[in-house]
Amino acid sequence: MLAQNQFVQVDGTQFLIGGKPYYFLGTNYWYGPLLGANAQGRERLIQELDHLQSIGINNLRVLVGAEKSDSSSVIQPALQTRPGEYNESLFNGLDFLLAEMAKRDMYAVLYLNNNWIWSGGMSQYLNWFGYGDVPDPFSEEHDWPDYMAYSQQFYSCKACVDAYHQHVKTVISRTNQVTGIPYNLDPTIMSWQLANEPRVFNVENQEAFNKWVNDSVELIETLAPYQLISTGSEGEAGSTMSLKLFEQNHQNNNIDYLTMHVWPKNWSWYDAFSENPDIEAALEKTFTYMDKHLAVAKRLNKPIVMSEFGFPREKESLASMSSVAQRDAYFLKIFDRLVKEADSSGALAGLNFWAYGGFGKANIENKGKWQPGDDYVGDPAQEPQGLNTVFASDSSTLELINQTTQKLSKH
Repeated sequence: MLAQNQFVQVDGTQFLIGGKPYYFLGTNYWYGPLLGANAQGRERLIQELDHLQSIGINNLRVLVGAEKSDSSSVIQPALQTRPGEYNESLFNGLDFLLAEMAKRDMYAVLYLNNNWIWSGGMSQYLNWFGYGDVPDPFSEEHDWPDYMAYSQQFYSCKACVDAYHQHVKTVISRTNQVTGIPYNLDPTIMSWQLANEPRVFNVENQEAFNKWVNDSVELIETLAPYQLISTGSEGEAGSTMSLKLFEQNHQNNNIDYLTMHVWPKNWSWYDAFSENPDIEAALEKTFTYMDKHLAVAKRLNKPIVMSEFGFPREKESLASMSSVAQRDAYFLKIFDRLVKEADSSGALAGLNFWAYGGFGKANIENKGKWQPGDDYVGDPAQEPQGLNTVFASDSSTLELINQTTQKLSKH
């Protein structure tokens, strides 16, 4: 069990635990608190945590902030049903998750909001405070540019930001009902992330965005001085494709480490339907992207984590038994890069692949559209179920993970 003196700390471009370097291969496990909210889910949760522990994964990136929405693209149930009103069973689910993680010496990265519609997120705050209906990008009337033009208003909406800050206070000030440990004194919580993939969107939005970042960071630093803080940014892709802007938005000394995300399919670096899918081209662009952000991390003297990267199954199949050979080839190179960074005390301090689906069963009917009552898997409600999920049955991928975590454990 994690001891109170085992908070993850930062020294230059490295994470430390108990004075020793901490390099990790982790996963995104956003739905963990949802499983922890009831007895049936807890049975699966314990099974999945045991499985993750068996392959050496000890770092989980988890959502703490789903907002209730009328959109069919949003996961249910929601933690926050109205501004300041909470579903206590889901808070209890988070309590249970953290308690079980502590038993297994696991660390949590908790993100407190979301740029995307799948958990309500920033767009739902805008809806709550009078900005009209959220343009659902999956409806016939709207598309992604409509949604992003709407959601970018969050940073300049004072009522929205104030409500978000109240949410931050509510979460961080909570005492775990299972362990009796206040969240802000729990070393199981490695860090707080402001949001999942917060985006500047355009230069005109930069001032409001930067104010939101700095105000939020200062609030979290005051509430949780022993835990780390990061923004949850994709990097250049979330900064109007400006690396300079990304660096400027991370100057705050209380931002302890940087993040970046990489999505080869979503960014048109990889075509799964090509006759000969070019994995090498996708890797070349990935490493170029990583290298640029590693350079920023070194200039700022902070670690950096690639806290999301995903890859589809063969020809974007949703079937759990379809081939993951291309994914494995991609993951292997990323994993090897982390091991080399650990060997040389480099700034790339961790990876969280997207995403673990464990023993869940994806409903692949109706183009994989998630419906209430379906199992939670790695793909959120806005994505086809099974597309980017690593299941407990993906034995070849799990073996690569296990081999990598064993190498990292020697540092």
